[in-house]
Amino acid sequence: MPEWTHFDENGNARMVDVTEKNPTIRTATAVGSLLVSEEVLSAIKGHEIKKGDVLTVAQVAGIMAVKQTSNLIPMCHPLLTQNCTVNFALEEKPSPRVIARCTVKLEGKTGVEMEALTGISVALLTVYDMCKALDKRMIMTDVHLEEKTGGKSGEFHF
Repeated sequence: MPEWTHFDENGNARMVDVTEKNPTIRTATAVGSLLVSEEVLSAIKGHEIKKGDVLTVAQVAGIMAVKQTSNLIPMCHPLLTQNCTVNFALEEKPSPRVIARCTVKLEGKTGVEMEALTGISVALLTVYDMCKALDKRMIMTDVHLEEKTGGKSGEFHF
């Protein structure tokens, strides 16, 4: 039977004890896309969204979300994020989309995968929120961990 790290011997939920682990440099990068109409993509490019500069606001929202992950995901440890970037690419083909990438880095005892995934999700949700007056048919898709480094489990590349 596997050892479930988030349950104690009685089946109760618990936070993993990381006090004995050695700190290592840890990074995680998550990516995702928001499928949009040509009208929305054009409005983002032309800075024509009435709520403001969509990508700058979404960038700040993603970084803020990274720092709040432990308040949203019950078993996540509060982490001292040492670096975080959120970047965007706008694609017209094969279909209009906003592609977002969030990278989180720190020296610590536990990984930052959930922080990167939370950051990318909130960044894309912010783009949706700012553009929904133009078109509510946007679709958030392909949110996933692209890579991670550090820690006991080593490297991961999607």
